[in-house]
Amino acid sequence: MATAKAEMLTAGKIAETLKAPPAAVKKAIEALKIKPAMKKGACSYYGMDAVAKVKSALK
Repeated sequence: MATAKAEMLTAGKIAETLKAPPAAVKKAIEALKIKPAMKKGACSYYGMDAVAKVKSALK
């Protein structure tokens, strides 16, 4: 369970990982229509596949 949770990132954490502005990451997620892998309350968590998609969209 700890490894699965470690792979889940919020949009803000994706932005930190890619060293990109959080607003740009959120726009890329919306534009690519990426669905969150998990939701907890109001927070959406994305898998590592989403990070790769967002990274390619930001280039």
